[in-house]
Amino acid sequence: MALDIADVADQLLGEGDIPPVHEVNAAGTSPFLLTADHYGRVLPRALGDLGVAESDLVRHIGWDIGIAGVAERLAAMLDAHLIAQRYSRLVIDCNRPPGVASSIPVISEATAIPGNEDLSAAAKEMRRREIFDPYHRRIGAAIDARVNAGKPTVLVALHSFTPVYYGEPRPWHIGTLYRRDTVLPRLMLQHLRDESALVVGDNQPYAVSDITDYTIPVHGEARGLVNTGIEIRQDLIAEASGQQQWAERLARILREIETTLRNQGMA
Repeated sequence: MALDIADVADQLLGEGDIPPVHEVNAAGTSPFLLTADHYGRVLPRALGDLGVAESDLVRHIGWDIGIAGVAERLAAMLDAHLIAQRYSRLVIDCNRPPGVASSIPVISEATAIPGNEDLSAAAKEMRRREIFDPYHRRIGAAIDARVNAGKPTVLVALHSFTPVYYGEPRPWHIGTLYRRDTVLPRLMLQHLRDESALVVGDNQPYAVSDITDYTIPVHGEARGLVNTGIEIRQDLIAEASGQQQWAERLARILREIETTLRNQGMA
């Protein structure tokens, strides 16, 4: 069971806890900057198991199943910088604006999260300060450095989605997510739909909004970057072979898109 440790301590992460930010290939030459908000499912030692069974913590409610393997492989194939977040989205969701109900959920899909109930403002702020803020500061700093160096930057936010949600099957193999910027999503849709075996979602299974998303609105749209979210169905990437296959597919498509964007002066 979790503790509201803000009442007894002034920090959440301590001895034995890993840093929230995971980076790969920070010196990569690709214009693509990859992010993975739900890369990991680690819980801070001070929070115990949040009152949630291990069988639920490993489900989609705890993290984006399979996306870590895809992201690592894709970063290597593209020579791209990857910035990822190691802690479970049940501690604090790094793709939600702090303060919305889904930021620190008391229920996820149909699973209660007892360790998130009745948290004090100080406990919520501690989670933001020690997990959410360092992750997003690092993304912002990486973008600043690229801009200052005159390096083109195309933001790709990597996610995965459960094949069944609230009992409803989801037919898409992959989807692109976007709102204000449609340049990269349209190119992604075109290339993905050229592969006739794929069922491709256009803003499916989710669409970007200021309430349900943070990374794209703040680091993509607000910074004026070409951007897209990518969602891959979790049953397709739960194993290493699927992660490799999808990383290869995305690497091939993104290389082709890079050429198009460069010819248009956008990468």
